[in-house]
Amino acid sequence: METVEVSRNDRVFTVTMNRPDRKNAINGTMWRELTQAFTQIKEEREAWVVILAGAGENFSSGGDLTGGSMGSREQAMQQITDLVAAIHRLPMPTIAKVRGYCIGGGMGVALACDLLIASETAKFTQNFALRGMSLDSGASHSLPRRIPMHRAKELAFLAEFVDAKVADEMGLLNKLVTDTELDAVVEQWANRIASLPPTSVQNNKRLLNNSLGISMEQALEDEATAQYQNWSTKDFVEAMQAFRDKRPPKFEGR
Repeated sequence: METVEVSRNDRVFTVTMNRPDRKNAINGTMWRELTQAFTQIKEEREAWVVILAGAGENFSSGGDLTGGSMGSREQAMQQITDLVAAIHRLPMPTIAKVRGYCIGGGMGVALACDLLIASETAKFTQNFALRGMSLDSGASHSLPRRIPMHRAKELAFLAEFVDAKVADEMGLLNKLVTDTELDAVVEQWANRIASLPPTSVQNNKRLLNNSLGISMEQALEDEATAQYQNWSTKDFVEAMQAFRDKRPPKFEGR
């Protein structure tokens, strides 16, 4: 790939946007390559957690507006839609690792991830109105599910930057750390998730993602179905045996 790097450390896969000279602005090639990367990872049985990061000092300065890089407007919107859908459909948890600029479509991609950990250098904006546009990259869906509606409207209407501390106070972040701590904390969280049985974790993700659109009765039914699936795995047997043996469990994803 020209603009994206995919690496693996055991069960943790990392997708890195790699245009640091352009602050990882997402051009047509990067939209397509990111979609390809996440689509392929979805089929990787050994991928238990996925980290999304930007190369260098910035996460992403948003869509590349230099002109012509994304084809027609219809093609551009389809590329954006394809990527956010690909991230959203991943069964395994995703973590956005954010430092520096996290702008517009780049912020939308970060919000598409399940967890967002940012360094004190992070700067966020939904600056679409400043460019004569409205929210895209799934932000109209993800923002009010992460922060209160009035705060989401504040970001959309004002189109101003907020620093990492304000973003954290709003509730946008799962964790705010120093820049020197960012890599280690993200790795720690990813490794912790990757140490747990993937069937259980992926069921939790699915149940929570579906919860806002269903009744309590449907949630209880879905939970029972998930629990039956968990009980059929060897990881559940290992968890029970480890509990009896008073030792840490070793899960293998079976």
